[in-house]
Amino acid sequence: MASKRYTVYWSKVAQDDLLAIIEYISLDSYDNAEVIFKKIKEQTIKLESFPERGRIVSELAFHNISNYRELIVDPWRIIYRIEEQKVYILAVIDSRRNFEDIILKRIMKA
Repeated sequence: MASKRYTVYWSKVAQDDLLAIIEYISLDSYDNAEVIFKKIKEQTIKLESFPERGRIVSELAFHNISNYRELIVDPWRIIYRIEEQKVYILAVIDSRRNFEDIILKRIMKA
């Protein structure tokens, strides 16, 4: 039996998050920026075959929002949502920042 395949889509906000991260890292080391970019992209590509692998975002679950998951590529949190056969990457956030301030504002605007 073939495994179920999902299509991964990046939101504009998540693309901007990733670009800002890579641009910032590249100021110090282009090679390191490339490594981080590849790590993040590899983890999100894996969501095509097993999107449930990410954990439910605990800060959102506390607010009874349980349909968002996350992958960790330390120190970044890749926030996403699964809908039918689609995975939507919604944000890439530095885990050292206040998550609730960032993501709840974004969710409320959507």
